[in-house]
Amino acid sequence: MELLRGALRTYAWGSRTAIAEFTERPVPAAHPEAELWFGAHPGDPAWLETDNGEITLLEALVDDPEGQLGPASRARFGDVLPFLVKVLAADEPLSLQAHPSAAQAAEGYMREERVGIPLTSPVRNYRDTSHKPELLVALHPFEALAGFRQASRTVELLRALAVSDLDPYIDLLNDQSDADGLRALFTTWITAPQPDIDVLVTAVLDGAIAYLSSGATEFAAEAKTVLELGERYPGDAGVLAALLLNRITLAPGEAIFVSAGNLHTYLRGFAVEVMANSDNVLRGGLTPKHVDVPELLRVLDFAPTTEEQLRPPIRREGFGLIYETPTDEFAVALLQLDDEYVGHEVDATCSHDGPQILLCSQGCTTVHGKSGSLTLKRGMAAWVAADDAPIRLVAHEPTKLFRATVGL
Repeated sequence: MELLRGALRTYAWGSRTAIAEFTERPVPAAHPEAELWFGAHPGDPAWLETDNGEITLLEALVDDPEGQLGPASRARFGDVLPFLVKVLAADEPLSLQAHPSAAQAAEGYMREERVGIPLTSPVRNYRDTSHKPELLVALHPFEALAGFRQASRTVELLRALAVSDLDPYIDLLNDQSDADGLRALFTTWITAPQPDIDVLVTAVLDGAIAYLSSGATEFAAEAKTVLELGERYPGDAGVLAALLLNRITLAPGEAIFVSAGNLHTYLRGFAVEVMANSDNVLRGGLTPKHVDVPELLRVLDFAPTTEEQLRPPIRREGFGLIYETPTDEFAVALLQLDDEYVGHEVDATCSHDGPQILLCSQGCTTVHGKSGSLTLKRGMAAWVAADDAPIRLVAHEPTKLFRATVGL
């Protein structure tokens, strides 16, 4: 068992304060800090602090796959860690994006390999062969757009904006099934000539201003979001696409699960993400990065969903909250050691013999495993190899600890 030092990624949409404060470093940071990766993805592996110095988690897995991963994980996923833990801090909206299925990722990766697109190229879509289902759990209030809204509800929103230029597009939703209508409308907008987009975005922004000025409240959050996106990305078709997605606000501890093909963007907030070990992203707008609309359209799932369907079931087991997700690659629990547990040693057993990543989001606790002990404070993480389990915890104050494991 070792301390795990995350790999920091800086993007323009990140925060100069959130991750720095979380990890108790000077604030503000020199650059916007967007993500802190705890995992063994080849693109940015985390670092283990061992008695012999630092090595990457990727190197540790190569040196001792059986001891680090255990037989169950190796039998299912081979000699790789199948999940990735991130801390995400967004002060500005992320790109409009979706992730491929496992089959789409494998095919897309091989296609780009055949044509010789380097893995480090900014126009590369598929950087590995894995799908990327992801669970996001809010640490602070978090706002997102995710999943296509029910078409009837979107019609109500578009009509509320009272923009005559939207009338033909409303007909697209009314004249066919929800999924077909959403596919037709999104495809029309995302592939429209730029002059047409400029006119329509301007009209929609004017409609949003008029709607808010009227004092109406039913779609106030959606109208404000469109105005924010329009200001940051003028003339971007993603501003229109935002009208089609569920707008979600998460309180701390609440979560959403994003499956393959789910169109989404995170607007702002601070959260923990756990996902399959992948960096495959297909972007459609709201970003200066590479956008590949045809490939995005190929992977999108246009079946409408609701906010309730995007929120995973959560069940309590002792001092843990279990976020139920339909994935073999990962399982996530939030271990909450309240006052009643402070100073007492408690077992924190897993249902299988795989590896664990522990991330402390509040408080201070000592973790005891077969190979030794270490103490985690807020912003610190630990790698628990398969042969280090089971572990025991002693909280020194009320503590919250995220635990990511293989989902077997």
